[in-house]
Amino acid sequence: MIHSQHDTTAHVELTWVEKRIEHWIRFGRAAHEQILDRRRRILSFPPDSVFGFVRWASNDYGTVVSRLDIVRVPLPGEGCDRVPFVSPGGHLLLRVSGWPHVRKVLQVVDAIEAMGLDAATVCPDHWRHVHNRMAAGQVARPYTPERHAVWLQRRSVTS
Repeated sequence: MIHSQHDTTAHVELTWVEKRIEHWIRFGRAAHEQILDRRRRILSFPPDSVFGFVRWASNDYGTVVSRLDIVRVPLPGEGCDRVPFVSPGGHLLLRVSGWPHVRKVLQVVDAIEAMGLDAATVCPDHWRHVHNRMAAGQVARPYTPERHAVWLQRRSVTS
């Protein structure tokens, strides 16, 4: 992945080799797409955007990786976490491994979208809450349109 030193976007390398390696974006709005070949492409996300990145891989014996990361792209000058296949990285809001956990988070995303909300605009604190509750073996509070409205209002005041 090549990008300039002054590039403020996050570049996510996606790969699709059927039944072997499947990296895809579950939600988020990419600003740019670069197709490398028929199996690989790079999506670029602007600063402060949020996306859900799913990675799955298998070998001859079955699944070896099931992971979902929800990532916020850092603002210029902010540090960031290392995230595989994301350059230079991002702020991890949620990270789960293992298909049962990935499936639960995908169900949370589906529920948010069923309310007519874009999962990429959900309050980052909610994704942290879901991560922490899952890590503790607890059920997360559902995200509501009311909580979303408060988040949007808070964000407009602080921007």
